[in-house]
Amino acid sequence: MISSLSQFKNIPISYDELATLLKGYNAPKNKVQNMERCGQIIRLKKGVYVVSEQVSGMMPLPELVANHLHGPSYVSMQTALRFYGLIPEHVYSIKSMTLGRSCEFTNPLGRFSYIHASSDYYSIGIACHQSGEVYYQMATPEKALCDLIVTTSGIQLRSLSSVTEYLEQYLRFDMEAFRSMDASVFEKCAATGKKSHTLYNISKLLRQ
Repeated sequence: MISSLSQFKNIPISYDELATLLKGYNAPKNKVQNMERCGQIIRLKKGVYVVSEQVSGMMPLPELVANHLHGPSYVSMQTALRFYGLIPEHVYSIKSMTLGRSCEFTNPLGRFSYIHASSDYYSIGIACHQSGEVYYQMATPEKALCDLIVTTSGIQLRSLSSVTEYLEQYLRFDMEAFRSMDASVFEKCAATGKKSHTLYNISKLLRQ
């Protein structure tokens, strides 16, 4: 059984996939519960699991887990900005944008938060990242910043100086990296009507 489980590596799996491995058992549901108690698998939410490191030899990857927990979705906002080294603060939850409903999950790997986005806005600025043999979706640096601004109430950057102040003082953003960002991503996001004035101001600052 251990060798069968290890084939899944650190990719989240469904109860049905586990049940296929356990088709020789009279009570596969009880076996799954026992595997969880023994620490062979980790329950991420109802019906979704990941094989533990002690069995697979691989750490569960929070970004990959986030993609599988609720989707379609991509990792974004502070989580992505920290991943790219653009903000200094540690991030204590995995934040994502989704085409589905907004929701949150807490499991042994942490807290996973999802915010709904319209399809026209969602499709902009998504990158595919690779870790070992697996792939997961994450916002580009530009889209991660857009997502943070769009989903945070009260942010209205009405001048170029207010954009600079927000980035430097509030986010403590890596301004050298900011200067190399793609202004067109902010313009595309603004064109969907999401805090358009603020996002256009970021684009203007980049194009100076």
